[in-house]
Amino acid sequence: MKKCNFCIAIVTVVISLLTGCGHKTIEVDTVNLEASEPEIIEIADLTDAWDTILNNSTIEFIGGHPIDESFLAMITSEYGEDVIEEIASYANFQTPEIWYQLTGKSIHVLWYEYCMDTGLQSYSYDKTYVIDKPVYGDIVLDFTGDLSFAEGIATTEFMDSQINGIEDCFSADLLEEMREADILLVNNEFAYTNRGAPLAGKAYTFKADPSRVALLEELGVDAVSVANNHVYDYDEIGFLDTLNTLNLQGIPYVGAGVNLEEAKKPIYFIVGGRKIAIVAATQIERTLNYTKEATGVTPGVMKCLHPEAFCETISEAKANADYVIVFPHWGTEGTANYGGDQMALARAFVEAGADVIIGGHTHCLQTIEYMDDVPIYYSLGNYWFSTTSNMPTSYDTGLAQIRIKQDGSVDSYFIPCNFNAGVTSLLGSEDMAYSNIIDGLNSLSSSAKIDKDGRISKK
Repeated sequence: MKKCNFCIAIVTVVISLLTGCGHKTIEVDTVNLEASEPEIIEIADLTDAWDTILNNSTIEFIGGHPIDESFLAMITSEYGEDVIEEIASYANFQTPEIWYQLTGKSIHVLWYEYCMDTGLQSYSYDKTYVIDKPVYGDIVLDFTGDLSFAEGIATTEFMDSQINGIEDCFSADLLEEMREADILLVNNEFAYTNRGAPLAGKAYTFKADPSRVALLEELGVDAVSVANNHVYDYDEIGFLDTLNTLNLQGIPYVGAGVNLEEAKKPIYFIVGGRKIAIVAATQIERTLNYTKEATGVTPGVMKCLHPEAFCETISEAKANADYVIVFPHWGTEGTANYGGDQMALARAFVEAGADVIIGGHTHCLQTIEYMDDVPIYYSLGNYWFSTTSNMPTSYDTGLAQIRIKQDGSVDSYFIPCNFNAGVTSLLGSEDMAYSNIIDGLNSLSSSAKIDKDGRISKK
């Protein structure tokens, strides 16, 4: 086996024998790679390919997974000797992208499938959802701000009075966008329950009949965040009803649970050959304690006012997925300006491994910034939301859209919308309101620019 000398790699490799198996497992402890040009390894045959991958791969290349001969046998069987030999010729690269280029699946997806086939007990299959999508074109993820089906508020009463119900509460083109996204996540800003009493002393409390959970599927929702300050409005019994209602409907949720172990877990989506993690937590309430934080033995939400535990969740997600999207509930209500507390949390999230940060809670739009190369939507505000029986005045809103390209790069977009008289509508680029929203967000941003098509880039 010949090697070119274009880079210096220092890799500590531990080869161990699996109990009762007699085949090699690779665990890479440390990597220090400095490369100006990639190193190509000449592969003689299949045996050489397997040995090269097991003995020469960086930890980045194998996604941190303890790959072994059984895993390589699966790849060889499914994709052929030529493919595994070509993968091996790149095995000293830091990037694992070659797995996707040659198999149509990232190393994280391949490892998931291997573990599913073998039943590997050390691998966690929990909260992983596979979406059937051909491996071509962009993977499209849409995110919204606050959504509520709570009883007795203006938007719900409006919906109940419409011939087509929830379909009459969104413009046809916006409904199409929501339903066609590969993943649509909304902030579920209320409890699903017919039990419990509103928390004493809390100004606004929201609950919906559990039957209304079916409305999520009508909208095309694939997952909800319940890391917010209203999911616990009807105490523990209403909170647990909410989680049970979502489970019975088959709607994945993130950011809360029956205990801390569940509340901190990411949700994973496998779509288009990529594995995407979504994590959520709430900074709110910052001074009060209406919304209970999950503990080792009690139910509640994942909190991030002190972000250390949540950052561990982000790091865990980063180790097990190709992309990590962080969905925090944070900031100060009613202000279009993000605060220093949000910036400090964003810095912690970025350093923990966030690829995108999409915030909510403030009930109004806040701008988009970059921190390093990570786009931060500071707040999407309200999406379809009211607080009383009085219809709110018109407000600006929109979708955060993340597009994962076939080459693995990520494009970020903002899709302007407007809420008026009970209906949230998609705005066209020719609308004055569309331009006003874009211009307003751009005027508040120091590091990002949204173009006329909604695409976001660094200034």
